[in-house]
Amino acid sequence: MNVRLSCLGGMAFLMVLAGAATAETSVSRSNNPTEKLGSLIGAEQRALGALPENMLVDKRPKGAAARVSYDRGWIAAQPGAKGGEQFACLAKALYFEARGESVKGQFAVAEVILNRVDSNRYPNSVCGVVNQGAGSGGGCQFSFACDGHADTIREKAAYASVAKVARAMMDGAPRALTGGATHFHTTNVRPNWARRFPNTAKIGSHLFYRQPSA
Repeated sequence: MNVRLSCLGGMAFLMVLAGAATAETSVSRSNNPTEKLGSLIGAEQRALGALPENMLVDKRPKGAAARVSYDRGWIAAQPGAKGGEQFACLAKALYFEARGESVKGQFAVAEVILNRVDSNRYPNSVCGVVNQGAGSGGGCQFSFACDGHADTIREKAAYASVAKVARAMMDGAPRALTGGATHFHTTNVRPNWARRFPNTAKIGSHLFYRQPSA
């Protein structure tokens, strides 16, 4: 998992970086504030240049992900979505589990999947979470992965739409709908675990729950 650095500002941080770069530079002893600041900035730049590239990634959501609106108009206005293996696993899960839901409901299901990725109780990748239990004979976490049917995308427009939801979530869209939910089920079933887990939201035909910490 990438280590992320979200803020490089502030005089205190400049002083730390200056200390790290002592072998390459010395801070001016002059009483001229401008000269001192210039030396500190130079030290900062040299120290940043020595950092691994993955430490300089901005963790704030970019582009469309920072301005999500849970409606069809917003989805229609987004460019066609594409991505790698993890994106494809999320888009497939949304297609089979939530393509009939509202845009808000699709984002909510995506939240559950990503909340599981972040939890140490589940696999640490989207594909691992989505396919957990598949082929083991012990049951799947997501029903489409174990229903015995081929995962064929027949509704191309529906897939293109949920893929945009997947792309926004992979790009860091806020998880503000389900209160940290790790589970959901449709309103026409009542699994045993639902009696023990706190219910955090109801969106469309899905009820959402957060797994207790202990």
